[in-house]
Formats: sequence, C-alpha cells, structure tokens
Amino acid sequence: MTCLLDTLPAEWDLGNVPIYRREQIAQWVFERRVTSFADMTNLSAAMRKELAAQYTLQPLKFVRQQGSGDTTRKYLWQLDKGDFVESVLIPASPDLFGERADRFTLCVSSQVGCAYGCKFCASGLEGWKRNLTPGEIVAQVMEAERAAKVKINNLVFMGMGEPLANYDNLLLAIEIINAQSPWGVGIGARHITISTSGLAPQIRKLADEPRQIRLALSLHGASDAVRGQIMPVNKKYPLTELLDACKYYQDKKRKMMTLEYILINGVNDDPSEAALLVQHARRLHAKVNLIPYNKVDGLPWERPSDVRIDAFAAVLENANTPVTVRREKGHDIDAACGQLRLKELKAST
Repeated sequence: MTCLLDTLPAEWDLGNVPIYRREQIAQWVFERRVTSFADMTNLSAAMRKELAAQYTLQPLKFVRQQGSGDTTRKYLWQLDKGDFVESVLIPASPDLFGERADRFTLCVSSQVGCAYGCKFCASGLEGWKRNLTPGEIVAQVMEAERAAKVKINNLVFMGMGEPLANYDNLLLAIEIINAQSPWGVGIGARHITISTSGLAPQIRKLADEPRQIRLALSLHGASDAVRGQIMPVNKKYPLTELLDACKYYQDKKRKMMTLEYILINGVNDDPSEAALLVQHARRLHAKVNLIPYNKVDGLPWERPSDVRIDAFAAVLENANTPVTVRREKGHDIDAACGQLRLKELKAST
C-alpha cells in the first residue's frame, strides 16, 4: 500500500481530486496529524473509504521511549517491513552547533543499519539492510513530535545510516519536511543538517541543490594515516578528494560547515592531528565539534582523559579555530553519538 508521506502533496496520485481537496487532505496530515482517513471529516465518506483502500498514513509505529538523566529521549520505531530504527530527541538543549539554547533537536535515521563500517560506531556492526523511504524519514519527525508533545525545530541526520548513501529518498524527505504548512512539516532548511562520513561525489551534488541545508563532515582523523585506521570510506575518498568536495560545497553555499571529530584515546587524539585539523578548518571556514568517544559494547576503543581532551582542544583554541567540546547527551541510554545499533532493536522484539 502506498504511503502518502512518500510523495510531495502536490504530486499525490489522487486522480481528479481538485486542488482544494488536496489542501484539505494536506492540512489533516501535516497540521492536525491525523493517523486515519476516517478522521478527515470534511471529506465525503466515499472519498475517505477510497483513500483508506489505497493509501496509508503511518509507515512506522511507536514501540518504546527511553529517557535519559539529561532529558534526552530515544525512540524506537517499527517499520511496515518489520525493521526497526531509532531517533533521538534532545529537548530544550543548546543546539549542537552552538547557536540557540531553546531548540528541540531530533537526530534522524536514514537507513536500517549502515554499510560504511566506521570502526568506532555501533550502527554498522551488523551491516546495512536497506534504505529508508521518504515517508519513513518524514514520519520520524512527525511521530517524535506526537510522542514528545513538542514542536521540533532542528533536525540533524546523524542517526543510523549514511544519509548521502540514500540521497534521493533523503532529499525528497527534506523537501516534504521543509515545505510550509499545509504542504509539509515546515522546518526551515537552515535548521536541517546532513552529516556524512565523507561521500565526496554526493557532497558536490548536494552543493548544487538550491536549499541552504547545513553540512557536517564526520572527519575523525586529520591525516589519511589516522583516518584510514578507523574509517574505511577514506580508502575510496581520501582526504585530498574529500576536502576538495567540501571546499566546493562551502564555496557554493557560503555557510560555515562543521567538522565532527570523535576523540579516541591513543588513536586520533595526538596534538599533531589537532594541528592538521586547524589547517582543514581554516581552508573550509569550518567549526570543529570535538566529541569524546562514547563507549560501545564489543569495541575496544576508549575515551581520552580530560587532560588529553583539553590539550587537543587547546591547540584549536590557540589557533583561533572555532571549537566546542560536546559533552554527550543520552550516554546512559545508548543514545549518544555512535551508539545507535541493531542490537538494541533485536532485544526489544
């Protein structure tokens, strides 16, 4: 059965339904958030029955919520095809990139599992299963708002999966999310961030898109020697090619991007890597977001000491590079950066 959320409302295949009826349906879906065509009371009974026979409004369903001591919430969703994904809500918390302190940020998944196998990340431990549909991506936002009873105003595609490996579905979902009421969710493009492990061709493609979507690069190593140890994607797109693509993006968008850098003890936390990171940040006019490693069961990595974290950050600060150290949110419920995984989903079934 076709999900209405997989398509832009203007392109819904509703036969000869006039435009004002489409607007009414869109209002029910995106403003009133009904989950049944039967609730669309300004439509005829015959039309509601016909719509219900052809379409669904719910490509996923709520399974459970876990609450963290720092007010982070992790949501588990079951998809129509029997798979599971997670989203993480960081409520009433400073924006991940330091801009506002009154945001409700949702970390959204784009795939079931991940094929890129970053050595420190839980999401790819059991490989990639499939891409999410546009509707499954959009529904995470709508259902998280329903579950939390808040208006989400900031999105980061940093959940399960590599967003740019699901490029077409992701961009269509963002178009629906970005569209203004009653034709979509109504979140501005400047409040949407796509994080990538480094797919250089897709970064260039994204640069040519008209929307002012923000970009965050999961760098995690400032040299090929270090980055190659923990990020297999670096073999296909080494730093020269990757940073050239990011420079193209920055030149096109004229917006400060973010370099994400998970600090792993004894792997990438040497001051020499920080010095190289300064050079990359200057070239790209980028901020640096340092993330002390969040422990994942089954992986050998450790978080550096506070002394080493502070020393690494000091190299950037002394070079006048914008840098923040992100103290993790949701670590106690395995909702922090790099901790979403299929293991938790299996345990819940």
